[in-house]
Amino acid sequence: MLDLILRHCSLPDGRSDIDIGIAGARIVALEPALAASAGEEIDAAGQLVSPPFVDAHFHMDSTLSYGQPRVNRSGTLLEGIALWGELKPLLTQEALVERALAYCDWAVAKGLLAIRSHVDVCDPRLLAVEALLHVRERVRPYLDLQLVAFPQDGLLRAPGALDNLRRALDMGVDVVGGIPHFERTMADGTESVRILCELASERGLRVDMHCDESDDPMSRHIETLACQSQRLGLQGRVAGSHLTSMHSMDNYYVSKLLPLMREAGVAAIANPLINITLQGRHDTYPKRRGMTRVPELLAAGVPVAFGHDCVMDPWYGLGSADMLEVAHMGLHVAQMTGQEAMRECFAAVTATPAAILGLEGYGLAPGCRADLVLLQARDPVEALRLRATRLLVLRAGKVVARTPPATATLYLSGRPPSVSFQPPRGQA
Repeated sequence: MLDLILRHCSLPDGRSDIDIGIAGARIVALEPALAASAGEEIDAAGQLVSPPFVDAHFHMDSTLSYGQPRVNRSGTLLEGIALWGELKPLLTQEALVERALAYCDWAVAKGLLAIRSHVDVCDPRLLAVEALLHVRERVRPYLDLQLVAFPQDGLLRAPGALDNLRRALDMGVDVVGGIPHFERTMADGTESVRILCELASERGLRVDMHCDESDDPMSRHIETLACQSQRLGLQGRVAGSHLTSMHSMDNYYVSKLLPLMREAGVAAIANPLINITLQGRHDTYPKRRGMTRVPELLAAGVPVAFGHDCVMDPWYGLGSADMLEVAHMGLHVAQMTGQEAMRECFAAVTATPAAILGLEGYGLAPGCRADLVLLQARDPVEALRLRATRLLVLRAGKVVARTPPATATLYLSGRPPSVSFQPPRGQA
């Protein structure tokens, strides 16, 4: 006797009419016409069932703070950093926790059940670190929150940043972060990468650095990050986030860089909504897109995930915790409109970031955690096209969110009154 069976599911790999059997918090069966009974059965009616969405790059300490202490009038990255510097002295743990918990509620409703959030450690009070460690425990039953110790103002540039970062790790922060391109010199950026990678190696931790978030083609700290990853045996535990300078690099240099990243086991995390918004600001026309070279990275064998990065904060006044919106923007900016390429974009907000974060038991197979999303779509491409409604969200085999199907009622003479947002069954 199982606890729950989802009948007639379509899966992201193209299988259809699959039943998913769940006992306790785990998937125990995945097969057509599952011969078993359960305390509850749900008919997916051919709709897509996916593992939950995963956000590989976010800033939860600043989320939902838009307009505090003032609005980013220019909309630029540097004004956003300056604004965050103005806001930090005014932060309270209570406000940080309240905003983060509100965002986590948004996330669960959208089927987003795992988030890697960078947390600024340049405030010696470490208020944001304490707040998000508290939030991590509060949301653990329904969301995996992984924290990155992030020296927003530069590891070597900001007084006491290295000591603060070590303290944050001692408090339980999960991942070592950095921002080498924000150091005063290229040499300081290189040195910061070395220090941080050695620290991660000593502690057995993962690394995720804001790297080369610039239009400057000579910002090449990803090369140093890959070199240190290889030197210290960190393969598979290191990610470079943003990598926007790669959009402006010459092709010959990139042809050398991509194999180095693959050999070093360094993953790439692009942030389509924010990269397309903040980069290329000094250009007139032609204007650079700003996002890193996603198709080329994938072709070279480098894992690529997408992150939301910001939602209603000093850098970005929009957003809603919808990773399908992130992937939808990513496929447009990267011109990944082929069928397989669009499926890669769906993977960039599901399976690929799950692997980068090292999530245990993630996936659709017997033994995996029963964390699932039922989408109002029949395949990943349709889910992206529609930014499909999350009909059900399951965590550990229990429904934690439910949204009614998206429909519209038309009042047109001689036509059926109710129209759905999907093609009729049997059509592509």
